[in-house]
Amino acid sequence: MTADRAGQRLLHEAFLRSVDRDERAEALRIGGERISYGRLHERALRLAGGLLSRSPRAPRRVGVLGARSEDMYAGVLAAHYAGAGAVPLNPAFPAERLRHMVTAASLDGLIADDKGLPVLAALADVLGGIPVVHRPAGSALDEPLPSSPYDVAYILFTSGSTGRPKGVPVLHANAVAYLRQVGARYDFTAADVFSQTFDLTFDLAMFDLFAGWGAGGTVVSVPAHAYAALADFAARHGITVWFSAPTVISVLRRKKALAAGSLPGLRWSLFCGEPLLVGDAAQWQEAAPNSRLENLYGPTELTISCSVHRFDQNQSPRQAVNDVVPIGTIHPRLRYLLLGAQEHADSVGELCVTGEQMFPGYLDPADDTGRFLDHDGQRWYRTGDLVRRIGGGELAYLGRADHQVKISGFRVELAEVEWGLRRLPGVREAVAVAADGRLAAFLVGDERPAAVLRRELGFFFPRYLIPHCYQYLNDLPLNANGKTDRLVLTARARQLLRG
Repeated sequence: MTADRAGQRLLHEAFLRSVDRDERAEALRIGGERISYGRLHERALRLAGGLLSRSPRAPRRVGVLGARSEDMYAGVLAAHYAGAGAVPLNPAFPAERLRHMVTAASLDGLIADDKGLPVLAALADVLGGIPVVHRPAGSALDEPLPSSPYDVAYILFTSGSTGRPKGVPVLHANAVAYLRQVGARYDFTAADVFSQTFDLTFDLAMFDLFAGWGAGGTVVSVPAHAYAALADFAARHGITVWFSAPTVISVLRRKKALAAGSLPGLRWSLFCGEPLLVGDAAQWQEAAPNSRLENLYGPTELTISCSVHRFDQNQSPRQAVNDVVPIGTIHPRLRYLLLGAQEHADSVGELCVTGEQMFPGYLDPADDTGRFLDHDGQRWYRTGDLVRRIGGGELAYLGRADHQVKISGFRVELAEVEWGLRRLPGVREAVAVAADGRLAAFLVGDERPAAVLRRELGFFFPRYLIPHCYQYLNDLPLNANGKTDRLVLTARARQLLRG
């Protein structure tokens, strides 16, 4: 395997330490399949060996095309074992998006599982002579090839303002720095069982895998149908660490699957990816009374998360802005500043962060424009998020800077509009979007006439904050990462406003 893992330098060494500790321990559970550390390790070595045997030279960027299979998880490890960066690809993505990702990442190797195999024909024009491995074949590697901490560990793609995905290369050094923060904060052990709710194209999935594997615990893939009876699923699998987007809470509430005390086995309840609402956090805490609940925040560019807030039933609601749980304190080894803010305690500005978790820059250098700040002799990443200092070193999230829109000449924060909508009787979920200079609201709840909604909003909102049109939905649309799909809603708003 590797010569010395006393001090971790590479992301996958978190997994390898657990292989050394007990290769018979359970690393991964998919459905009824229980996969040991030793088995997953050997499969990754065989996939890596098969890839290298087909490659004229050692690959640098290896795509992993599949969905929630043993080969998908082993494929991420195999890319690392081959000395390459892993590029997760979801076969459910449109072919055009996948082709862009393959090209932008400059793939020189690809691992595909059974779900990824049918997609290869649609990618033939960009795969060219790239070697493709489907299932382990050929001789296994004896041990992982060496890599540098400053090599790319994985490349993920975030949505770009132009509609073209932006490639985010994260270095081993960035990821290891994050795992160091996780290890210092959480008391994860080999007895813990971790939920795996995120698609592997979403960076939060890397927390599930490498925090779980680094502790020697078991990672359980959570299928979509599990949410209909999550309490039973969590109890059956003995899940102790839950990590998901906050959207899961509203999904469970609609399914009436989040009763008080229904998740007694959880030790940790972690949420990230979207704003966590106070009411949602409180309801989850009631369902999981034995767990400590934390709200994590951070863009992909800062490696998984860069701040955290411990939810407190009494204190957190008082600190919340627009009913959103604070994003808390920045990790100890990072620095932040608020661009455009004043020095007083409750000042507001765009959050900029620097430190060992910050990625080096986008795959396409043109995407770096406007995303970095040179200040105090350092380079800072501009998150594009507006935050407020709320005392005690804590920060409150106010919304995206690009979600600040102009309506009738007034600056409007969409988060504030959504807060007002959620105050209305019968509204359980609300999203506000702007299109053609007007506001549209999408609601989940008990349907009431638009005229009534406007009148009630007028009791506490000026006219320019009141949406022009309203549409009730059974469910808010979600993207592949479990976040509210604002692009879909914005397109729908344009149709409504023009109709």
